[in-house]
Amino acid sequence: MRKLFLLVTIFLSVFLSSCDNDAALMELANELSKKFIITDGHIDLPYRLDGRYQDISGLFEGGDFDYLRAKKGGLDVPFLAIYVSASYQETGGAKERADSLIDLVNEIANRDPDKFEIANNVEDAERIFSQGKIALPMGIENGAAIEKDLSNLKHFYDRGIRYITLTHSKDNLICDSSYDTTRTWGGLSSFGKKVVGEMNRLGIMVDISHVTDEVINQIFDMTNVPVIASHSSCRKFTPGWERNMGDKEIIRLKENGGVIQINFGSAFLTQESQDKRNENNKKVEAYKNQYNLNDEDEKLLAFREKIFKRNPIYADVKDVVKHIDHVVDIAGIDHVGLGSDYDGVGDSLPYGLKDVSFYPNLIFHLLKSGYSEEQIEKICYKNIWRVWKAVENTAVRS
Repeated sequence: MRKLFLLVTIFLSVFLSSCDNDAALMELANELSKKFIITDGHIDLPYRLDGRYQDISGLFEGGDFDYLRAKKGGLDVPFLAIYVSASYQETGGAKERADSLIDLVNEIANRDPDKFEIANNVEDAERIFSQGKIALPMGIENGAAIEKDLSNLKHFYDRGIRYITLTHSKDNLICDSSYDTTRTWGGLSSFGKKVVGEMNRLGIMVDISHVTDEVINQIFDMTNVPVIASHSSCRKFTPGWERNMGDKEIIRLKENGGVIQINFGSAFLTQESQDKRNENNKKVEAYKNQYNLNDEDEKLLAFREKIFKRNPIYADVKDVVKHIDHVVDIAGIDHVGLGSDYDGVGDSLPYGLKDVSFYPNLIFHLLKSGYSEEQIEKICYKNIWRVWKAVENTAVRS
């Protein structure tokens, strides 16, 4: 009986000590989330708003981002994605779509200038942060927006675009997509090589998320400035899925000086989550075909919600840390950042990272895993800002 009592006492002592330590780390994480400039490489707010202005200056129901939650989580510099669907490659109007979404972001900033401001460079972002506001740089997701005209790159640079994801779900005029099986160009097209060169000249970061390995390696072969993967994770945890970056490409990213910004979507984080998602989607597709429904039909959306509730796909915040660990292991601390894909991955965000108020929780788990404050500061913003500055400083604009 005395032995049992002693064991229980020891267990409670260790448990309470662990709780005290966790509480101290959480307090520190909250402090660091306000001290450091948290930059997220990819937030799909314009897509979620569907191009229509809505007031996000308070708590905005639905979605993953609004002003109050961003301030609570310490998010200071979200790159807002100007997403152009691959459908515009068939219908036309890709440039107009991008321009309309840029207009929307400007309207958000103009309507609440005490809360938001467009950021065109690192210096802008630092000043806006010092004023207690949220900086809004922009990146185009799908280079189809430039259409066939290289001069549109200068047009978009002048409008505040600071990175371009070269393609999205389908091969386009620039390059092949990791989601497509056509392999139209075997990597970059001849036009695509000109696009990359012109982006380097203007000072627009090249984003290698969504492209094939061939595209990534061809870009590394030709570019003289660092590149980014604005919202990708590591293929080690999702074998065979090209949308995530392979180890060889991450090592080349290190040699290039670039940064991979880890995507928070559960299907990006674990094979189990991806398998569950695929299983659920097959059931939804079968139901859609059985009743001849379109993708926006309320009956189909309700069925989809039910299926995903029955078989949730959620990973965990600790899985994001595993991806960061892996990049650090093979490429070093200077080549990893955050690219959540908030508002872009639907209801698939991991436990502990459900919206933009949860960055302190990620910092807590990084601290608990042994990361130093200096290392966390690099992950939060210093790594991506180093690339942003390098691309800006090597630009030759006429």
